[in-house]
Amino acid sequence: MQDIKIENLTIGQNHKPFIIAEMSGNHNQSLERALQIVDAAAEAGAHAIKLQTYTADTMTLKGILKIEDKNSLWYGRELYELYEEAYTPWEWHKPIFERAKEKGMLCFSTPFDETAVDFLEDLGVSFYKIASFENNDLPLLKKVAQTGKPVIISTGAATLSQINEAVESLRNNGCKDLVLLKCTSTYPATPENTNLLTIPHLSQAFDCLVGLSDHTMGIGAAVASVALGARVIEKHFTLRRADGGVDSAFSIEPQELKSLVIESERAFLALGKVQYGVQKAEEKSLIFKRSIYAVADIKAGENLTTQNIRVIRPGYGLQPKYYETLLGKTAHKAIKKGTPLSWENLL
Repeated sequence: MQDIKIENLTIGQNHKPFIIAEMSGNHNQSLERALQIVDAAAEAGAHAIKLQTYTADTMTLKGILKIEDKNSLWYGRELYELYEEAYTPWEWHKPIFERAKEKGMLCFSTPFDETAVDFLEDLGVSFYKIASFENNDLPLLKKVAQTGKPVIISTGAATLSQINEAVESLRNNGCKDLVLLKCTSTYPATPENTNLLTIPHLSQAFDCLVGLSDHTMGIGAAVASVALGARVIEKHFTLRRADGGVDSAFSIEPQELKSLVIESERAFLALGKVQYGVQKAEEKSLIFKRSIYAVADIKAGENLTTQNIRVIRPGYGLQPKYYETLLGKTAHKAIKKGTPLSWENLL
């Protein structure tokens, strides 16, 4: 699978994970706070900040759904009102994009209808994200694909067949650079329903780069995903969960985002390659291996016993595999306590 180049960054199997801070509605309807979130994400080392481009009217209609799931963070809320609270005003997009650029960070967005795609094209967006609940909106996918720009798509709440339909729609309409994100569309998600083992299967099934859109608390699942091939990680991000907001409860804070950037890169670097034997970096440590030593003075002609020879550190003597062979043998010459055994002083 080929690398994806977006402006000055590269997403690829042999590149460190691409970390996306999802602002979502955590701006709490304050542009000043939105810009502070951009600054904090950049300071933490995120590679990109992601917005969502919609209005309540492009998402749904008034009065058609009230959330009745008592386990939902949004229990009792009317869907239309929720989106009114969470949406990012379109006139904010340009200053947010500009602030991200000033900070050396990419900014992009998830469009939720065709008018949002047109708007983002006018802003010169470099790439797109498709949310899980829109991965079945084939007309929207067609519109996004026809821009010819890279697409990252979440696969939450979709069967393998539905993911295949989405991928085919994107590829058949001009999308050449594609990333699929494993996603569990619950808010928050749990480690138990995250199912990271899906990540390598997604990559094999669709021959593309893969990653994780992570709604779990903390960064453990995200860091673990790197070992399974995730090269894009998306996490909801806020300044402080205590400030509230529609997504705050499952968003990470600046110090956590910084830790995610650091630890995901460490996980990537630690993958390395299949390796056995002594690495160059280990050569100086060989002295700490165990070997056979005289632990008491041994006279010439005296038998070697468990009382006068032992396997200890350092590793200057004969290898421990010879210990049982040596027991009962006769010393060729006198051996002082603390001497590493060698064939020369035994034979």
